[in-house]
Amino acid sequence: MGVSVYTVVYLEVESLKASSAEAKNDVDDRVNKLLLGLGKFNVDEKNVSASSISTAPEYSFGDNEKRVLDGYRASRNLKVTLNNLEHLNAFMDFALSVQLDEITRVELKSSKEAELKNEARALAVADAKERGSLLANAFGATIGKIYSIGSSTDDSIGRYGANNGIERIEVTGSRMGKPQVTGQYLQENIVFSASISVVFDLDVK
Repeated sequence: MGVSVYTVVYLEVESLKASSAEAKNDVDDRVNKLLLGLGKFNVDEKNVSASSISTAPEYSFGDNEKRVLDGYRASRNLKVTLNNLEHLNAFMDFALSVQLDEITRVELKSSKEAELKNEARALAVADAKERGSLLANAFGATIGKIYSIGSSTDDSIGRYGANNGIERIEVTGSRMGKPQVTGQYLQENIVFSASISVVFDLDVK
């Protein structure tokens, strides 16, 4: 089975209303509109996380530094997984059209992420041994048993091709009347990396 690449889109929707119930209902309505349209992008329920919601009063300071209740803010965070990168631009346009407030981030993922991270970690361990041996040999010694292993870090970077000539997307009235330019999101590759720190005993000749 080959490696497949998919995209995870994180979104946020907020509403400020006179009551907590009104804010919640407004947020829920916009999220439901998004969920109803996911079939167009071949996304099913198992690829969506939209379960949490929070509400809180919001205040500002008026005359004489008195705290004034402005209303109640409700917010929900969503995570949608797209298995086809070609759907990304259309999906983001759709999310904004149903008034989701913010696309917080987009992540490129691999179906073999765990396997590739383990491979990167194994290469980091081999590299630590090789570098340790080279440094020890330079001082006329050899590496012995491992004295300690420090923290290791794993990372992955999704790299995309350049979007030359593509306008930045802004949701403002000033864009009305201008020709619409479709965003381009070009998959390049995912780079997995790992680093590890090791202290060896030295066997001095």
